[in-house]
Amino acid sequence: MANFSKSTVPRFSVEVYQNEYLPEGGREVHAITTVTATGGGTSGGRPLADAAGKSVDAHGGAPDAAVVIMVDASGSMEYPPTKMRGARDATAAAIDTLRDGVAFAVVAGTHQAAEVYPGGGRLAQASPATRARAKEALRGLRSGGGTAIGTWLRLADRLLYSADVAIRHGILLTDGRNEHESPEELRAALDACAGRFTCDARGVGTDWEVKEVTGIASALLGSADIVADPAGLTADFTRMMETAMGKEVADVALRVWTPQGAEIQYVKQVAPTVEDLTGRRTEAGPRAGDYPTGSWGDESRDYHVCVRVPDAGVGREMLAARVALVLPAPGGGAPRTLAQGLVRAVWTTDMAASTQINPQVAHYTGQAELARAIQSGLDARKSGDVDGATARLGRAVQLASASGNEDTAKLLAKVVDVVDAVTGTVRLKAKVAEADEMTLETRSTKTVRVKK
Repeated sequence: MANFSKSTVPRFSVEVYQNEYLPEGGREVHAITTVTATGGGTSGGRPLADAAGKSVDAHGGAPDAAVVIMVDASGSMEYPPTKMRGARDATAAAIDTLRDGVAFAVVAGTHQAAEVYPGGGRLAQASPATRARAKEALRGLRSGGGTAIGTWLRLADRLLYSADVAIRHGILLTDGRNEHESPEELRAALDACAGRFTCDARGVGTDWEVKEVTGIASALLGSADIVADPAGLTADFTRMMETAMGKEVADVALRVWTPQGAEIQYVKQVAPTVEDLTGRRTEAGPRAGDYPTGSWGDESRDYHVCVRVPDAGVGREMLAARVALVLPAPGGGAPRTLAQGLVRAVWTTDMAASTQINPQVAHYTGQAELARAIQSGLDARKSGDVDGATARLGRAVQLASASGNEDTAKLLAKVVDVVDAVTGTVRLKAKVAEADEMTLETRSTKTVRVKK
């Protein structure tokens, strides 16, 4: 394990968990890479104070971050009125959570995007005065019009790039389907914004499309969730902004190098959520590729790397992959390596060694299967395939029970009657609250760490 520390970024470490032993002729190597960032001086969103009581950032200088809050202001936000009231209150609470000096703006989203505060195509610097003015501007926010989320994201992108900062983040709230632009237009907007800023997405109520909201968060490396009751928006927005204020470094990439003849099969984030990064690879020199990880504060994430290696023969060993965290250098220079770990392959005739499955690899393979089982089970349920839904959701119950994923098990129990969790024997519930089904779908990719 290698570490790199610098006063401007957290300290990163990489730990690799694997069974490096392969049977004769074996070619597929699996490894779980745990990446941990610590000591970045983050405050978890809480303003730090100097001797005079003035808020400062974690390193004593101006906070190097910008945030744009995108609030759905379409006509449906008025039905019931608690949605718009909840959105205004939540946005005000998020504004109160901003550290002094952080650049910010509020955007109202309908079939077009409009600046609520500060206006003029610019960002404000957070201070007691600008927070008060922003909250005053929120009081004039009214609902009306349609929904075209791509326009909201493009305006957020323009605003965020009007500031010379390292951390750029968006918070997006919607209550309905993206009916006033085509899926292709939304995808084009996401493609244009990917890698430029991260974004947390939330759906309030139950009239929005889960795959749209989770797709936005996935493309922009943020979190997605449901807030079925508008009364929960304030607490959720506060938590999101606290997390955003805790980010210290952006644009970190997971760089995977493989030797001649080896091929990457896939790279997935597997904790705290499942996110397939395989298709997001950008080439980074001979036999190396970068996979985006977004922004980091004090936190830990797990990644599953699968490599197909050439058969080297019994008794031989090789370096199957080198996994590193890299940070782009300003001005396009050589990136800095923050930490790295090695994935090995050793061929043996010892069947006991080569057939043993590493606990971390086994656990996260099951967690990825759990997410797939939930999603395919819910799709089958929506299409009227009772047998298919029962089988797949039963398998999900079995996997959640075996892995200790209690939160997901509780969500599944609201959609199926569990007869035997160990065997995955379930019955579909005759009636399921829409919010319960949407919550299960939205949170299906959330994982738990390996039981110690």
